[in-house]
Amino acid sequence: MAIFLDENSKVIVQGMTGSEGMKHTQRMLASGTSIVGGVNPRKAGTTVEFDGGVSVPVYGTVAEAIEATGANVSVIFVPPAFAKSAVVEAIDAAIPLAVVITEGIAVKDSAEFYAYSKDKGTTRIVGPNCPGLISPGKSNAGIIPANIAGPGRIGLVSKSGTLTYQMMYELREFGFSSAVGIGGDPIIGTTHIDCLEAFENDPDTDAIVMIGEIGGDAEERAAAYIKEHVTKPVVGYVAGFTAPEGKTMGHAGAIVSGSAGTAAAKQEALEAAGVKVGKTPSATADLMREIMRGLGA
Repeated sequence: MAIFLDENSKVIVQGMTGSEGMKHTQRMLASGTSIVGGVNPRKAGTTVEFDGGVSVPVYGTVAEAIEATGANVSVIFVPPAFAKSAVVEAIDAAIPLAVVITEGIAVKDSAEFYAYSKDKGTTRIVGPNCPGLISPGKSNAGIIPANIAGPGRIGLVSKSGTLTYQMMYELREFGFSSAVGIGGDPIIGTTHIDCLEAFENDPDTDAIVMIGEIGGDAEERAAAYIKEHVTKPVVGYVAGFTAPEGKTMGHAGAIVSGSAGTAAAKQEALEAAGVKVGKTPSATADLMREIMRGLGA
């Protein structure tokens, strides 16, 4: 079992024939992902050869790719200026999962395609500006390195790509059911709460790591959700304890105004909900190690 992505996922790549798309399609294939097509209107009808003798056909539209292959996941490597129309095309084709890797998409564009996805009600968006998601040993949709951790019973949801990788590596002895990088832009599709709910309902996830960062109130809302709905142990980490007030740090969403959005306020909210919060990523991994050993892992 895994959340959102499993061994039955059939993945297409919008922007597969670009340099980033080619590189990461090769990496996804190498990690066992079933990639059934690419989408590029200018190269429709061609095929792309990848290492290992894999030929991937290119379709003109997402709808054509779904019709021909039964695809149910799209990973989007389209430049920021064209990303909105690529996501809207995926939503119009009613693909169940669209993973938007692209960084630097205008907030207005993200707001519009997110609202459109909600109106249509058929497509889950992960991202934008995210590393995607992986269910180790089953499927990998995005840019998360597949060789840093294997399958296991920890669920991970993170705003930060690099901290996703670090936490997976730190806890590699236990492994993961799924790890989801939700992205750090001000407007994203899938949230901490969406992943917490899915992990709570997943019989193969025993404990959850949640990584947040300064800015906004997503972690406070997640803390309230955990308190009410999550019975599994959760450990947390909030990036940005040393961030200067009023300055955007790395992710567009990571800006602190007044006391709202600070790492300390988020830590306080999480701890009040019974979440153990580490001061560093390594300390957070130690907290999870303790929990997993207590569960007999």
